[in-house]
Amino acid sequence: METNTYTNRYGEIYTFTPTSDGNIFWSGSFSHTRFAWPNDYSVAYKTYLEQGGTMPLEEFKKKVHEYDYETQDWIMKDFIKLVTSDKTKIDMVDPPGGPYICTGMELNGKIVTGLEPKDGGYVLLMKDAE
Repeated sequence: METNTYTNRYGEIYTFTPTSDGNIFWSGSFSHTRFAWPNDYSVAYKTYLEQGGTMPLEEFKKKVHEYDYETQDWIMKDFIKLVTSDKTKIDMVDPPGGPYICTGMELNGKIVTGLEPKDGGYVLLMKDAE
């Protein structure tokens, strides 16, 4: 992969430079950028299991976010409040005007597995798409 640039709707230029370890360094203007942390289900899932729950973790992760519009309440309201943010990781970065990048996205045949802040930008941690 070679270095690529992206110009967003505000004319700001972002550069994507491959690194020797197979990742990508994303540089540009990141003032007023939104970012997000991934959910941490460890306490919620542990509590669910301790109370006799049997769902596998991946199923629990989906079910805990379901909302019942008829009753106007969370289906698993005792557990949704136990889901927190894992502030040790970033899983989405969205500068004003783009580009929006998050874990799970495919870029040039590779998958973004994480984003790490680095002076002037972010390192996009990459793995081969399966």
